[in-house]
Amino acid sequence: MDAVTLVLALSVAAGFFMAFALGANDVSNAMAASVGSKALSLRQALVVAAILNCVGAIFLGAGVTSTIATGIIDPASVPDKFQFMLGMFAALLSAGLWVLIATLTGLPVSSTHSVVGGIIGLGLVLGGPELVNWSVMFKIVLSWICSPLLGVIISYVSFMHIRRYILFSRQVRKGAMRWVPFWVGLTALIIFLSFLSKTPAGKSMHLALWQTALLGAAFMFLTMVICYKILPRLLNRPGKDAKNIEGVFKRMQVGTASYVALCQGSNDVSNAIGPVAAIYMIYRQSGMLGAVEIPLWLLLMGGAGIAFGIFMMGHRVMSTVGERITKINHSRGFAVDFGAATTVMMATNLGMPVSSTHATIGAVVGVGLARGFAAVDFRVLGKIVLYWILTVPIAAFSCIVIYTLLRYLFS
Repeated sequence: MDAVTLVLALSVAAGFFMAFALGANDVSNAMAASVGSKALSLRQALVVAAILNCVGAIFLGAGVTSTIATGIIDPASVPDKFQFMLGMFAALLSAGLWVLIATLTGLPVSSTHSVVGGIIGLGLVLGGPELVNWSVMFKIVLSWICSPLLGVIISYVSFMHIRRYILFSRQVRKGAMRWVPFWVGLTALIIFLSFLSKTPAGKSMHLALWQTALLGAAFMFLTMVICYKILPRLLNRPGKDAKNIEGVFKRMQVGTASYVALCQGSNDVSNAIGPVAAIYMIYRQSGMLGAVEIPLWLLLMGGAGIAFGIFMMGHRVMSTVGERITKINHSRGFAVDFGAATTVMMATNLGMPVSSTHATIGAVVGVGLARGFAAVDFRVLGKIVLYWILTVPIAAFSCIVIYTLLRYLFS
C-alpha cells in the first residue's frame, strides 16, 4: 500500500471516529431537555436520537460540501497535495480527540468549532498566519456570544409568556385554548423555515421569499386549526388542568426535539465526513475543486458513526445539559427546544456561523433565569464556557503536533 492510499484509509477511519465523537457530544444535545424533563427516558432518547440522526445523515445529508471547512484555508495555496491530505487527516483527528475528551467529562462542545480549530492549526503549520482566513475566525468568535445570548432571550421570553398566560392564568383551560395552538403553530413555522434553511433537501427547493412566506403561513395556520380541534380532548383527561397542559407540552417538546435531531444529522454529518470527502477527491482526481461531492458510502459511514456515538456515550452530555444546569419540566423543556431551534434558524438566515450546542445551552440558561439566578448552576455553566473558549486553540495546537509527527513518519 502506497503512502497516499494509506493516508486515505486512515482518514476514513478518522472520519468514523469524528462521527462517533460528534454523536456522543454534539448531536445528543437535541434530546437533552426531553431527558431532563422526563418526557423521554434516557434509553428512549438514545434510541430516538440515534435513529433520527442516522436517517438525517443518510437521506438528508449534504450531497455537496465546501472543500475546506468554512473556507478557512485555500487549498490552491498548498502546492503539495499529499501534505494537504496529511494535514486534513491531522485536523480531523485532532478535532475528534478534543470532542471525545469533552464527552468523557460530560461537557458539551461544538464539533464545528473543533474542526475549524484543527484546520486553523493546519493553515498555521502549512503557510503561517497569512494562509488563514481570519475573518471566518472573527465570525466564529462572534457566534460564541450571539448564539447563547439569542438562546437565552428567546427561551426566556417564550417561557415567561407560557407561564403568565397559560400555566399561571386565572382560567388555565381558557388560556390554554387561546395560546397553546399559537405556540404549536409557531413551532411548526420555525420547523418549516429551519428545514428550508438548514437541510440540503430544503435548500434544493430554491423557493422565492414570497413562496416561503405563503407556504409558511399556510403551514402555521393549518397546524393551529388541527391543534385547536384536538386540544379539548387532551385537556378533558382525568386530572388537574395544569397536569394535562404539561402533557400537551410534553408532546410538543418530543416533536420539536425529534425534528432537531433529524436536522442535526443532516447538517452536522459534514463535520465528520466533509474533510474525508476532500481527501478522497484529491486521491481520485489529484486536485481540488470548488466543491466536493460526498459519495453515499461516506454518508452511510457518517450516519452509522453518529448513531454508535449516541448509543455508547450520548448519556454523558444529555445528563449535563438536561439535568445539571437547571431543573426542567415539560413546559420549560419545550421553551428550551423552541429557543434553540429558533436561534439556529435565525442565525443561519443572517449568515452567522452558529453552533446548536451553544444555542441549546443558552436556551437552558434562559429557562432557568426565568425562575431566578438561584435556579441556574453557574459552576457547571462556567466549566462549559471554559471548554468553548479552549476548543479552537486546543484543536489547532493538537493538529500542529499531529501533523508534525505524521510529516516526520512519512518523510
